[in-house]
Amino acid sequence: MQLFKDGRFTSDPWRRLDDLEALPAEGHVILNLEQWRSVAQRSSNLPFGLSLAPSQPVETIAADLPSLHLIAIQFPKFTDGRGYSLAKQLRQRYRFAGELRATGDILFDQLQFLARCGFDAFEINDPITVRLLEEGHNPDAMQLFYQPGDGREKDVGPSPWRRRSRS
Repeated sequence: MQLFKDGRFTSDPWRRLDDLEALPAEGHVILNLEQWRSVAQRSSNLPFGLSLAPSQPVETIAADLPSLHLIAIQFPKFTDGRGYSLAKQLRQRYRFAGELRATGDILFDQLQFLARCGFDAFEINDPITVRLLEEGHNPDAMQLFYQPGDGREKDVGPSPWRRRSRS
């Protein structure tokens, strides 16, 4: 998978541990929820990330959010929209300020919508999406929306639904 962040592909400092692997002495580590629950009780100076399945409620990790530097939300299929809701909850309700990463079946057409929900990094394995981004296609081409989001967009004040076409 390739990591797309800040409008470009970049190297990923984070690594995932398999279930049998011991916690390393240094580095950035992404754990699944079961691993996190066993490690959270121990003190460590490692920066931790957490990988969440779309079926895992955010409420179960709310108390742990200050200890997490990254949350990777899995998209098992591009048609599974539960990750969008998790991202909105993390950013708006729980004010999570760390990296929010979308992983799994991510397509080019979804990138802007994911960013508007609060995602700021994307692990992309779809070859067409990778090619489009490498060719310089801009997933943020649209700037006006009916509903406000968390992404970069034109500020239209408190009533975006009152927009009128200027044609």
